[in-house]
Amino acid sequence: MSIEVLLVEDNPGDARLTREAFRAVNDNVHVSVAADGVEAMAFLRKEGLHIDAPRPALILLDLNLPRMSGREVLACIKEDQELRAIPTIVLSSSDADLDIHMANLLQASCYVTKPTLSDDLDRIVSRINDFWLRNIKLPLSAGSVH
Repeated sequence: MSIEVLLVEDNPGDARLTREAFRAVNDNVHVSVAADGVEAMAFLRKEGLHIDAPRPALILLDLNLPRMSGREVLACIKEDQELRAIPTIVLSSSDADLDIHMANLLQASCYVTKPTLSDDLDRIVSRINDFWLRNIKLPLSAGSVH
């Protein structure tokens, strides 16, 4: 049984490292990547090319995205009855208090500052996996298992 994670990340290198980190800690995790906010919302709403997209159990969301910012994506997710239950973790290189505060106001599940070293990313992904995908019991409507 596969656990779907949607990674919303415009940096292909960061996306690759995050996928590899998940692969190393949990064979049951499948990471889909949306390269910008518009694509993320199409994936979540099963629109266009994403009509058969699986419902993610978890969303990892960068803030600084082209076409539609991570803040806008987070606001759309939390305003949508069908999507709001999906835990959404902001994973951003910004550690600015304003960004953290805004993510909190927009009801992010938590805020994690993206590390600059891949070893640190591996540790963070391992902790995200342990907490959000192994220990937390999500409602079935949140799409925790496919």
